[in-house]
Amino acid sequence: MTLPRIPKQRKIIDRRALAARIAAIVEAEGAPSGRRAIVAALKEALEQGRDVLRQRLADRPGAGHEHAHGHAFLIDQLIRVIHDHVIDDVYPVGNRSSGERIALLAVGGYGRGEMAPFSDVDLAFITPDKPTSWCEQVIEAILYYLWDLNLQVGHSTRSLAESARMAKADLTIRTALLEARFLWGDQAVYDAASAQFWNEVVPGSQRSFVEEKLEERNARHQRMGDSRYVVEPNIKEGKGGLRDLQTLYWMGKYVYHVSSAAELVEKGLFSEKEYRTFRRAETFFLAVRAHLHTIARRAEDRLTFDLQREVAARMNYADRPGKSAVERFMQMYFLQAKQVGHLTGVFLAQLEEQTAEKNRVTEFFSAMRKGRARKIGGYTVDSGKIAVPADDWFRTDPVRLVEVFAIAEREGLEVHPGTIRMARRDGALITPAIRRDARANALFLDVLAGRRDPETVLRWMNEAGVFGRFVPDFGKVNAQMQYDMYHHYTVDEHTIRAIGLLSGIERGELAEDHPLASAILPQLANRGVLYVAVLLHDIAKGRGGDHSVLGADVARKLCPRLGLDEKETELVAWLVRYHLLMSATAFKRDLADPKTIIDFVGEVQSLERLRLLTVLTIVDIRAVGPGIWNSWKRQLLADLFEAAQERLRLGHKSHGRAERVAVKKERVADLLGGKAGLVEDFAEVFGDTYWIAEPEDVIAINLPHYAAAVAAKHSLSIHTEYYREFGATLVTVISDDHPGLFYRIAGAIHLAGGNIIDARIHTNRVGKALDNFLVQDPLGRPFSEPAQLLRLKKAIEDGLAGKIDMVPSLAKRPLKQMRAESFSVAAEVSFDNQASNRFTVIEVNATDRPALLNRLTRAMFEESLLINSAHITHYGERAVDTFYVTDLLGMKLTSPERLERVEQALLSAIAAGERELAEAAA
Repeated sequence: MTLPRIPKQRKIIDRRALAARIAAIVEAEGAPSGRRAIVAALKEALEQGRDVLRQRLADRPGAGHEHAHGHAFLIDQLIRVIHDHVIDDVYPVGNRSSGERIALLAVGGYGRGEMAPFSDVDLAFITPDKPTSWCEQVIEAILYYLWDLNLQVGHSTRSLAESARMAKADLTIRTALLEARFLWGDQAVYDAASAQFWNEVVPGSQRSFVEEKLEERNARHQRMGDSRYVVEPNIKEGKGGLRDLQTLYWMGKYVYHVSSAAELVEKGLFSEKEYRTFRRAETFFLAVRAHLHTIARRAEDRLTFDLQREVAARMNYADRPGKSAVERFMQMYFLQAKQVGHLTGVFLAQLEEQTAEKNRVTEFFSAMRKGRARKIGGYTVDSGKIAVPADDWFRTDPVRLVEVFAIAEREGLEVHPGTIRMARRDGALITPAIRRDARANALFLDVLAGRRDPETVLRWMNEAGVFGRFVPDFGKVNAQMQYDMYHHYTVDEHTIRAIGLLSGIERGELAEDHPLASAILPQLANRGVLYVAVLLHDIAKGRGGDHSVLGADVARKLCPRLGLDEKETELVAWLVRYHLLMSATAFKRDLADPKTIIDFVGEVQSLERLRLLTVLTIVDIRAVGPGIWNSWKRQLLADLFEAAQERLRLGHKSHGRAERVAVKKERVADLLGGKAGLVEDFAEVFGDTYWIAEPEDVIAINLPHYAAAVAAKHSLSIHTEYYREFGATLVTVISDDHPGLFYRIAGAIHLAGGNIIDARIHTNRVGKALDNFLVQDPLGRPFSEPAQLLRLKKAIEDGLAGKIDMVPSLAKRPLKQMRAESFSVAAEVSFDNQASNRFTVIEVNATDRPALLNRLTRAMFEESLLINSAHITHYGERAVDTFYVTDLLGMKLTSPERLERVEQALLSAIAAGERELAEAAA
């Protein structure tokens, strides 16, 4: 392989001029004495070349191949100059022996000519036999020059015989040699190595190479999250990235000995259109990788949040209504990753067809005679795969583009990759008339609400492009990311995962994780409505405006087309419109306040709606990403469901509330075992608010601790315990209640290096405060080391004893840069005097910062507010903290002037934290 012609290559580096400059240095100073000047000349040439390439990337930010080849060309010329200088000036030999020959090979990505600005330089030095002393000296001298240039060099030195032997035994070496490119030195040695590789190493090992490469790919995907749609993808190693494209080329080259990816078309592995798709994806990824390296000034392959925005700007993406520039850029990334997935399926299917040991036609007819192959609805089914019987099958009846997936779901079959390839080709046959076709819509609903595995089949439909064409509104969110730290997947992937979770719960596979949803589903009057609601709940994201409201409008238009009647359509529209209501109520409101339940039930209005909304909420949260769903959220949603269900059934809040508390006490008693008597001992000390608000396992931790503190007559007692379900440390503080207690504890926890991720504060009927905090370190890990826990307890003790001057101490503490700094959430304070009969509810939205909770609660203390309860919620980088407060007389805040003053105090507290963090970062 040779590099493509580089435009104006001498502007990048003029090898002859550089060689002449080095020759002049050698003539003037000699090779050893002039080494420092030679290295300086090489460094200058390298930096000048990089500057030219950097400017070209700025001028043509999408020219990925051109930029990658340009960097390979720059390194090529430098190595050639260094090689010639070493053998001519440093270790000259008048008449070299047959063993004193070296071939320099560029291998790996360098061999392909695909280099980012800070890619490793992978070299192989090949000698005819065991390297002579001269060969070793030359190789060492070349490497020292490259190291002096601060290049990351991967290298190997082998004889021809060693090279063949090691390639046969090691997949990595075989892959490196597969892409070896003659760089410089002895051409005859390179030719011998190449002939040896293709004549001795490759023959007979093609099948094993493909199998090992696929195993290697699968293992890599598992390490990277096994999804193309993670929101901080690794552009090189991630699923759907550069390495997947390279793997296809490696397999094709190994099996067919092609010299370029374009030749895969001639071998029938790609169509011309598919090769253009391959080339576009590769160009895009190479360009993005070049920008990543340029911005980071080092090798960087992860598209992290802080880099995404800058890469988008450099590649000239602009904001559009409803979508920011970075979201548009990342949507293009995920569309390209999706294309790579399709190309992989097509390639492997064709490779299987062409490399099968038996003649596939003979095998097929043999299978037909034995009865292994069969027909279903005109489709051919063999080895668990459904395939179309003719090339014009979809053109004859485009409804079949949906039908094939419906049959696959119903029968538990895999759709043959060749059939998916045809579906992609013929997707344009899905016209408005087909979308209105009653049979097509019925078949689509069969897939969506399938009883076997709708998730997998819908993903095949999405990969084939059929899903987005049949439901154009879904096509609009295809590969669309949300630029935040909360959502882990693109909108289409999140939706398909949510449908899969719903199906899994319905099949009884997730009863332990989701007991509430598992119990609800058999009671639903119309399961189809729920599946359609899950499909549509995020359908209007990226349009600007409230996606819940816009999504309800989409539902009203789409549901009748899908065959839903008027009542079902309105039910789906309501679910889409209010799909965030239950989580917002459970996580941001006090469920122990009767008014919370009254207001929630007033919106829900019926048991059927409550059941549907509960399941929709569960699968929506669970499908957001790993680590989002936890026992705390499960408990809060279950508590809200039970309270709302009782009110809907009985129409009387008190009855349901008493029953809930009684059931909770019974469960806590079971957990306490031999200490069950503590429930009765303290049943009246703690009011209903405590029993309703806290999870059973937390109460079972609190009561023995409280009993011990009372028995010992401690005025302050602090207990820490690892709370496995949440991956955090539960910190319980029992103290005599007094104003400012909350903010002092929060400040002390921060001074000890902790981050509060949730808090529940209670004052019991004898004037004791019992406050539960969930605490992690700045990296999201629990405090577990004895020294950490001791420091935490000591900080709280000193803070409450007045031994720490909290404000200056917090101001002096160095603030760590957080991932959330890549985002900006506009600070917002809202007041609600209707959500509770007794309290003013203050909700604060802000970027999550260290010590935010301390700043907010201190501001409230300074404004003479009493905090009855706090509800701390995080949505990635966004903190939503809700407080139920009164003034010092126990009254709501009603005066506009007072509300304005509190709002300004809270906004000032947030701004002060942001300033400190910005100063720390600077």
